[in-house]
Amino acid sequence: MNGESKINDTRKAELLSNVVEHIDITSFDARPIVDAMRKMSFTSRDLGRAAEIYNRMLSDKSCSVILVIAGSTSAGGCMDLYAELVKNNMVDAIVATGATIVDMDFFEALGHKHYQALEIPDDDTLRSLYIDRIYDTYIDEEKLQETDHTIGDIANSLEPKAYSSRAFIREMGKWLMTHGKKENSLVKLAFEHDVPIFCPAFVDSSAGFGLVKHQVDAMKAGGPYLVLDAIADFRELTELKIQAGTTGLLMIGGGVPKNFTQDTVVCAEILGHDDVEVHKYAVQITVADVRDGACSSSTLQEAASWGKVSTAMEQMVFAEATSVLPLLASDAYHRGHWREREKRRFARLFD
Repeated sequence: MNGESKINDTRKAELLSNVVEHIDITSFDARPIVDAMRKMSFTSRDLGRAAEIYNRMLSDKSCSVILVIAGSTSAGGCMDLYAELVKNNMVDAIVATGATIVDMDFFEALGHKHYQALEIPDDDTLRSLYIDRIYDTYIDEEKLQETDHTIGDIANSLEPKAYSSRAFIREMGKWLMTHGKKENSLVKLAFEHDVPIFCPAFVDSSAGFGLVKHQVDAMKAGGPYLVLDAIADFRELTELKIQAGTTGLLMIGGGVPKNFTQDTVVCAEILGHDDVEVHKYAVQITVADVRDGACSSSTLQEAASWGKVSTAMEQMVFAEATSVLPLLASDAYHRGHWREREKRRFARLFD
């Protein structure tokens, strides 16, 4: 887009006027309500047990915690929540969708915002204004395209070779150390705290547009270009699982990140590591329906049949994540088991 576009800037400004404010889990103590919910039934009791399991992950000195994120909770107000988990040593590795990492976190790290939809006009109208919609949340498409180009610029600056998504995202974090406009960025904090981030479907995001442009431009110039190595993603995360030993999964949503993370146990076995234990602890928050056989909704007990997860300490919470995750995270933050945890710094495994 350019200054000569026919976009109605006044109307666009009206729609993009109410910024999504990310919840601060340190500002309130959810322990009393979570304790009370444990004594209730239905989803409340499920959440109470999920919080108990997450706290056990943090108090188990041998357990490494992997945060798994799918869906749009970052755009919906949980971005600072995830940042706090990294800052306070409450997760040791992250597996996420490209959208979570690029379109949401990196996007805001560049100084852009997500907006509450005060009204939802015809989506063709939104398209004419270059406004993208995620349910009741708006994103400025022009700013998103700036993010695409920034990813391309980072790729252009790197040695043209194969990178795992983890390696490329680490370069993004390094870039933000100098150029970022937001301190509380998950990508930046993960770089600072040596928490590796994996995106097994990385190009299914704004990263994809920027990387495709990088390759096409390099091809036209007759030069070499960067590529992403999906096999390296799987190998590296499996190596992390082998080195970690006891692991716990905190899963928000499902999809590719969920299956990718759980599959590391099977991959380790294929590589001859018969002593690698299944994921000892597992919590999943999802609204997906179990009846269609999809991975997103498959229960953690089902995962046990594949040799991925233990059934002893697992809990499904069928709820929209932005409504219950802040309670779980605030509860764990204020119980403070993270203060006694050793930092894993798993990113250093791959230096």
